[in-house]
Amino acid sequence: MDIRYADPAVRDDLAAAHVRYWRRLARPGANWSGAQRVAIAREVRHAAGCAFCRRLKDALSPFAVEGVHDVHPENRGVLSAVAVDAVHRIVNDASRLTRGWYERTLADGLTDGEYVELVGTVVSVVSIDSFCRGVGVPLHPLPEPEPGSASGYRPETAAHDGQSWVPMVPFDNSGTPEADLWPVNRTGNVIRALSLAPDEVRTLNDLGGAHYIEHGRVRDVSAGRAGGALSRVQIELVAGRVSILNDCFY
Repeated sequence: MDIRYADPAVRDDLAAAHVRYWRRLARPGANWSGAQRVAIAREVRHAAGCAFCRRLKDALSPFAVEGVHDVHPENRGVLSAVAVDAVHRIVNDASRLTRGWYERTLADGLTDGEYVELVGTVVSVVSIDSFCRGVGVPLHPLPEPEPGSASGYRPETAAHDGQSWVPMVPFDNSGTPEADLWPVNRTGNVIRALSLAPDEVRTLNDLGGAHYIEHGRVRDVSAGRAGGALSRVQIELVAGRVSILNDCFY
């Protein structure tokens, strides 16, 4: 896949990060095959027009309405109903998701690892697609999935510590295969929450370094972006405003 933005104001590192992401998406992950991962991305885009989601969004409680999501035709038989529900609710009404809903999702057949990898995929696709809409270019075509099955990888150190719904890698990840995810004891739970599927943290770090700022420099308030048009203060102002508009928990 080759991505170039005609506007010279769009940095080359953004296009390069997007290319890397679509290539990763096409490959089997820890919990989903390449075909399923691409199907999740396809469902992310399809969810925006779901009539049932609009009813849920308008309801006093998103769990008091019965109905069926509009599923992309190509995803029937590829994604389960519980996976489709998770994608649609995360895309359209994430601020009202509850632990009870998450636990019902697991009871309905989704594993915690599948859930985390699904969340990471939704976040990445929404991030890139929002960028494209923001600069006024068509959404990138989804990649052709690569063959193969999910690896089933699960970090040995991941455990519940009372700080999230899902098991997470400890803050001190030194001496483990996950040592590259963040500097020892220097990250936030918003990052750790994806660590049950470590490659989703790696993806977030890669995209975040292009869209925002390198993960290892986030806590350095003096750190800006070399060659960037915005100062660190301006970056945080935009990030905070976007978070408010999206009802972000953090």
